[in-house]
Amino acid sequence: MESQSIFDAKSFLKQLTTHPGVYRMMDARGEVLYVGKARNLKNRVSSYFRNTGVSIKTRALVEKIADIEITITHSETEALLLEQNLIKTLKPPYNILLRDDKSYPYIYLSSDSDYPSLTFRRVRQKKSGKGRFFGPYTSAAAVRESLALLQKIFRIRQCEDSFFSNRSRPCLQHQIGRCSAPCVGLIDPQSYAEDMSHATMFLEGRNPEIINETIQQMEAASMQLDFERAAVLRDQVDYLRRVQEQQAIEGVARDIDAFALSSSLELVVVHGLFIRAGRVVGSKSFYLSERLESDDGDLLSSFLNQYYFGEHAIYGLPQEITTSVALTDKDALKEAFKEVFNRNVRIEHNVRSNRAEWLHLAQTNANQALSTRMQSQDAQLQRWQSFCDALSLEASVKRVECFDVSHTFGEATVASCVVFGPEGAIKDLYRRYNIKDVPAGDDYHAMEQALTRRYSKLKDSDVGLPDIILIDGGKGQLGIAHQVFDELQITGVTLIGVAKGVTRKPGMETLFISADNSILNLPGDSTALHLIQQIRDEAHRFAITGHRNQRNKKRTQSVLDAVPGIGPKRRRDLLNYFGSVRNIERASLEEIKRVPGISEVIAQTIYAAFHE
Repeated sequence: MESQSIFDAKSFLKQLTTHPGVYRMMDARGEVLYVGKARNLKNRVSSYFRNTGVSIKTRALVEKIADIEITITHSETEALLLEQNLIKTLKPPYNILLRDDKSYPYIYLSSDSDYPSLTFRRVRQKKSGKGRFFGPYTSAAAVRESLALLQKIFRIRQCEDSFFSNRSRPCLQHQIGRCSAPCVGLIDPQSYAEDMSHATMFLEGRNPEIINETIQQMEAASMQLDFERAAVLRDQVDYLRRVQEQQAIEGVARDIDAFALSSSLELVVVHGLFIRAGRVVGSKSFYLSERLESDDGDLLSSFLNQYYFGEHAIYGLPQEITTSVALTDKDALKEAFKEVFNRNVRIEHNVRSNRAEWLHLAQTNANQALSTRMQSQDAQLQRWQSFCDALSLEASVKRVECFDVSHTFGEATVASCVVFGPEGAIKDLYRRYNIKDVPAGDDYHAMEQALTRRYSKLKDSDVGLPDIILIDGGKGQLGIAHQVFDELQITGVTLIGVAKGVTRKPGMETLFISADNSILNLPGDSTALHLIQQIRDEAHRFAITGHRNQRNKKRTQSVLDAVPGIGPKRRRDLLNYFGSVRNIERASLEEIKRVPGISEVIAQTIYAAFHE
């Protein structure tokens, strides 16, 4: 009987990202059981591990899971296309009967007539006819919807040639305004060619003026109080945007491997993203526990040597390798490829356009993989024990709470409290406190209010008091905590102030311990210090999130209003282009950059505001 390893779903889901992407469920032998895509990875993967409402087939799948690997993508569209590539390549047993194996849908432009047509085609029909194909697109429904829109705007015929050549009077499509009736000569070839040229330019992505013109018409209709017309134009803009919602998988025909490195003092992760013929076909994270090389360039060079010359290359040797850091022995590696494989391979780290996006995606996945592995249960228990030993605690610590305060020049001050135990974060006990009646920027009184509100209730509750309280700050913040606990008559709790060093760099923190009024400086590679940094950073993240929510709510209830560089005009342009804030949140960086007036820098700022 096959042995099964127990998958720690709780620990895995705690650190799982909410970005869109693809997940691969693996069994104990490392074989892929199931490949799926998600708009929100955390929500989708969590649904498999619910206690109720799960089908028998899903429970059977979950019982076999030993590990889950994820690949983060820019958008749900990219996740969908990557999922199909992986299913076709890996053929997971739980996907075969559940997935439709149809090929990508295309829009086909015929070219053997004075009046060419635009019709729906599948990739397996790509060699038929003498026309041109646009795509691939995300779904057959999106293509048909797009064709219907092109009918409305450009009135291009979409009938088959046999139907077209046998008409003696206009068909219904002309009567409802969706065709210019070239079949009976109601439009001359030159005028029809102009309409077809506009449609072609749009499908090629070379005609943003079409969207701008439609937006202007929509605003003009709105100013004239013709709201019904404005609503129709709004829908047209939305459809025009969606027809371009495709992954740029045919724009670059080269084979590229993109490698990014993410490291801590304990672990190094290298994530590879593999692009073949311009299409992302897979990805994989590699975990390196030994770190003799001190420089990231040396480390990545050493990894690539083993990867390509040790027969570990999953997808063979590409035409180009892009890396997140400059390799120290790039020239030597290129010579080795030439000698061993008789291939000239480009190696670059400072890249642009699609290659920069792929490299950024590889870096995002490397960071996520490192975070997930660092938060695994075994590693967490080891850091917890090291934490107890470093503080010379006689009894085992069961609960630690940490406080931080966040505000912008005193506006919307929020204090956070995060709770950790031996197995990691206890998010059910997290709390935020909106600070009131405190002078702007007065962190001391803000901390005093948060501690008082927290422990005046907690000291007599069933939850009980924590063993240790970490205060993000030095002696001043620690003194405030002492005053609060003296007034509340609470004893037996160790108070520790965590002060950043002069350089404010991680690893230089000073700990002020209240129990014996001692000062402790742990070495930078101490796992106990790593745990303290993790808890403090989580308190900082939780406080900032609460502060931003309060600040945005206080202003205009829109995330866009908190984005630097976004004024009323750009906000209106974004909403006109995407239709809603939710669509902006779901858009990829490339889609945001398509909006007129939005530069690459501003697009990156907007994307970060919704996703980081």
